[in-house]
Amino acid sequence: MKEAFVDVDSLKVRYLESGNDIIKDAKIRKRSKRHLLFIHGLGSFSDRWLDIPDALSLDFNTVAVDLPGFGGSDKPAKMNYTIEKFADVISKFMQKTGIDGNTSIIGHSLGGYIALELAGKIELDKLVLIDSSGLLDGPTPLLEKYLDVALNPSKQAVRRVFEQLVANPARIPEVLVDGFIFRINQQGSRHAFESAFHNSTTTQTSRLQKISIPTLLIWGSEDRLIPLDYYYRFKKNLRGAKSVIINDAGHAPFAEKPALVCEIMRRFLRNSP
Repeated sequence: MKEAFVDVDSLKVRYLESGNDIIKDAKIRKRSKRHLLFIHGLGSFSDRWLDIPDALSLDFNTVAVDLPGFGGSDKPAKMNYTIEKFADVISKFMQKTGIDGNTSIIGHSLGGYIALELAGKIELDKLVLIDSSGLLDGPTPLLEKYLDVALNPSKQAVRRVFEQLVANPARIPEVLVDGFIFRINQQGSRHAFESAFHNSTTTQTSRLQKISIPTLLIWGSEDRLIPLDYYYRFKKNLRGAKSVIINDAGHAPFAEKPALVCEIMRRFLRNSP
């Protein structure tokens, strides 16, 4: 994937783009073919999608964005990191990069909540929600632990929490722990994490029953961060949505079972909307 940056409302936004023919001109790109936009979860960044955007780039122009406050994007200290603010920035990002037409969004966790907000404001082809927030009654116990290690990171504490995010603790490599600590120690990162955490865990989306586009719901069977109970809440309210539980996977099933999740998404996304 090719790394690039774009200015959105005076914010430098980092993204990765993949495709057989990456086009620089946004107007031409908008007409070129169907697009996929990947939006990561809390405390994560675009690289966390691993090789999945590349794998899907045979059929789509794929873009994985770093949300403001995370990864390589700007992290302004005075910004209030609300779902509405994220959605506004991403909507403008899509316009700037020419992917605001013929586009489907894949959102994980916090990214799923943002995707739902966008689906109520702009025209999209399809929606994929992976272990999404948006219906939380408040922070779960593991979410509270996640916040604590983000604000007070140590290698041992971060590893202890990360091992609870997966079905098998052996799936947490050292580089994942070290990378999180490096990113959370960057200026503005802890404020962004805490602000986004409080907003996303204390509010709920009101858009579920208004979603009319084809939607795929994916959930890890062993998710302890946003447990399976929320999968059934989403399923009940997303009328007509396709839904899949990924066995032997935690909060990020695309990272634990990438080949399986990629193929499930490919079959859903390739069909005409």
